[in-house]
Amino acid sequence: MKELSVNHLIGIKHINKNDIDLIFETADHFKEVINRPIKKVPSLRDITIANIFFENSTRTKLSFELAQKRLSADVISFSAAQSSVKKGETLIDTVNNILSMKVDMVVMRHSSPGAAHFLSQNVKASIVNAGDGAHEHPTQALLDSYTIREKLGDVSGKKIVIVGDILHSRVALSNIFALQMQGAEVKVCGPKTLIPKYIESLGVKVEPNLRTALEWADVANMLRVQNERLDVNYFPSTREYAQQYGVTKELLNSLDKEVVIMHPGPINRGVEITSDVADSQQSVILNQVENGVAVRMAVIYLLASKIKQ
Repeated sequence: MKELSVNHLIGIKHINKNDIDLIFETADHFKEVINRPIKKVPSLRDITIANIFFENSTRTKLSFELAQKRLSADVISFSAAQSSVKKGETLIDTVNNILSMKVDMVVMRHSSPGAAHFLSQNVKASIVNAGDGAHEHPTQALLDSYTIREKLGDVSGKKIVIVGDILHSRVALSNIFALQMQGAEVKVCGPKTLIPKYIESLGVKVEPNLRTALEWADVANMLRVQNERLDVNYFPSTREYAQQYGVTKELLNSLDKEVVIMHPGPINRGVEITSDVADSQQSVILNQVENGVAVRMAVIYLLASKIKQ
């Protein structure tokens, strides 16, 4: 049996193209499983997984929990807001206390970049990074690539523009790494204040004009403006942002081709995209949600296979 080259999923930078291909092959199988009348398989009945979220999350947390339950794993969920972390307990102590309950795998979201990597070096469990600060969100990038592959047949050779708050986005960084690894061409588009200065060193071109970006692209991945991370004003107003960088049906209809619209959620309707774009035939947003469960099942299953050896 083929296996991953890593024992943890910390970031896209830590894996290779063969790993991505294997995750997608496995996700194809699990996508078929979750569309059956009985949506569970007994693959991980002997594995216990802890979901440890130090930041708020709805979609990612639910997606991981559903993936784990579809694989018949035992699941415990931990929210930092109701925990001893509030009393000053360290990250390693918190996780080691959970691991002493015989947990095999930890899915963690944390506000500090590098937290998942730090944990993987210091505890005896397989670690899956569900987002570390503005650093990486590897399973989101994988499900985004998987959705592009499903819609367009292949990622290689495709042109993808990532639009919006690139500066604060772990989704953008993981997507750039994953798409380039699969042979796609990537551009970013957004207010100059929300584009990192180092972005071109990653082999990514900056296109300041949204219409020009959409005319070039096969796929537009629309990112949410992360108001909770904005400590200063990066643009004059939400209304002005929407006018310059929001995608409307009128704009899409004026192009001489059909651009696939993606969004990692949650959507600020009327800001990044209008409701008629989000709910249109060009949008694959709900496909991303469904594919998220299949891809996370694949990641968990493949990492658990290495634990069992």
